[in-house]
Amino acid sequence: MIKEKPMDPFMLSDRLERLFVKSFRLSKYLANHLIDMLRPLIEDANRSSAIDLKTKVLVALHFFGTGSYQTPMGHSRFTAVSQSSVSRCINEVVNALNHPDIFNLWVKFPSNIYELDQVRKKFYTKTRFPGVIGCIDCTHVALVPPSSNLNLIENQHPEYIYVNRKCYHSINVQLICDSDLKILNVNALFPGSTHDSHVWNNSSVLPLLQDLYTNGLNNIYLLGDSGYPLRPWMLTPIANPTTEADEYFNKQQMSTRSIIERCNGVLKGRFRCLIKDRTLHYKPEKVSQIINACVVLHNLCITYNLPEFVDGENITYFGIYQAPLGVAENNDLNLRNRDLMMGRRQRQKNYSTFTK
Repeated sequence: MIKEKPMDPFMLSDRLERLFVKSFRLSKYLANHLIDMLRPLIEDANRSSAIDLKTKVLVALHFFGTGSYQTPMGHSRFTAVSQSSVSRCINEVVNALNHPDIFNLWVKFPSNIYELDQVRKKFYTKTRFPGVIGCIDCTHVALVPPSSNLNLIENQHPEYIYVNRKCYHSINVQLICDSDLKILNVNALFPGSTHDSHVWNNSSVLPLLQDLYTNGLNNIYLLGDSGYPLRPWMLTPIANPTTEADEYFNKQQMSTRSIIERCNGVLKGRFRCLIKDRTLHYKPEKVSQIINACVVLHNLCITYNLPEFVDGENITYFGIYQAPLGVAENNDLNLRNRDLMMGRRQRQKNYSTFTK
């Protein structure tokens, strides 16, 4: 039986561009750009039977976009590779996207005052909320139950630690985004049972904001829900609003913070390997790398203004959790915390500005 030669998706006419985007989530231009970016990091075909770089990237993009099983992916109209080859393609591309030369170029928190000021000005222009340099939230990415064999190579945490409060295994992923939905920072290292505030306390961004505040830059902050502790650099909703000013501040804060929820939705809507129903069949360490790879691709799409992906599939669950108001703030230790007091002053200053 003669095996049918796969179709080259780059030969699709411009009229069928939507078919290319549906299959690979990037435009043909962006896919070519990605191939050129990854070329120095992925070994290209050096023998006639080897898989070429273009096919490797397209196979991986198809997986990120659909989250399909590897065997049917290899039999798509655009590729003709075995399940084992699909697995190797995904692994090579994921490793390349996690390489510091790529990852640090596309996912980076503002590194100087000028960059912070540019992000803050964009937020204010779009939301009229002063001082915001990012919105923060956590989202869960499902994975199969990891091995109960606890060791530093295979699994650093007991299996039950990955069970989140919705009773499925996951990675708790912290995202910080700007007003354009570009992800400035991702932390995909913690099991699903980890509380959002613990992920934040172990974030590389926290000491940076603390240092900026200590050095007098006290008018910039992130917006988070009440799962996070109120600090001068992290404004959360007022737990028990008693005045119209309180209510108005909460309305403005939550409206601006909804940007991160939309970012989560756009990320998972485009790269559906991350949604709960597509449970990733990989070890936790590889799942973290896949998440990072999708974040790089997401920022690539945002930078080049690729429209949000809409495919008619109704996805109502993105793994976004909202902590009840006051979870982190109503803690006796926090009430005696100086940073909490300063955070309250910062929040007071902001909603006083809104009511003038």
